[in-house]
Amino acid sequence: MDIYRLVDLYKTTIDDRRRFNGESLIQLKDYYRIGLTWSSNALEGNTLTESETKVLLEDGLTAGGKPLRYTFEAIGHAKAYDFMFTLIKNRTITGIDILTMHEMFYENVESDYAGKYRDMDLFISGSKYPVTEAKRIHVKMDELFQWIATERNQFHPVAFAAQLHKRFVFIHPFKDGNGRIARLIMNTALIQDGYMLAVIPPVLRHEYIELLEKAHRDDKPFEQFIAERVMESQREIMRFLHISIPKF
Repeated sequence: MDIYRLVDLYKTTIDDRRRFNGESLIQLKDYYRIGLTWSSNALEGNTLTESETKVLLEDGLTAGGKPLRYTFEAIGHAKAYDFMFTLIKNRTITGIDILTMHEMFYENVESDYAGKYRDMDLFISGSKYPVTEAKRIHVKMDELFQWIATERNQFHPVAFAAQLHKRFVFIHPFKDGNGRIARLIMNTALIQDGYMLAVIPPVLRHEYIELLEKAHRDDKPFEQFIAERVMESQREIMRFLHISIPKF
């Protein structure tokens, strides 16, 4: 069975039992706030554990012996995550949205670059492909927003979210935090269309990076990887709602 058809069948199964709006949406947001913050930061080398992230965000207690930057990254990501849910009814993602997310995430890490496109050229360690030159970032980002506005309906919503992630990270518009913002805007697109979040656990880091690198030549495996992550969240929610996972 086509993976997108399966994702949609899972979505229908969940929606028939409980549509996530109002209080149920708040519960969903609260449930994934810790896990998505921890996993996204861990993918980038932040060594806070999921438990340490939970204690930090819920109780305000920092982890002893860990760099202060890791604390700021967790707090900043959680703020950007909360902001993501304010965009749920818009069904668009703008330049202001992305700059606001980055500012929230990065303001206590390096305030001079928070919410601002980079003014220096970068290269990605381990990648054979260059990212956009600093002088062309504004042009490439404008092209990305035009693509969002005009081409979104040409894709399955999960494929669009994966494409958005890929296209953004290939531009790499910020000095740091590009992967985390890419995953946030990907999940923004998913929740705007009523799909579950795609959570990428650190154990899948190698596969995730490998597929992103391969996506320069063939992006279908990366799209499928993201669809599988959405399906895993769907299965998790079905278990919580005591819904038998359909056998198709």
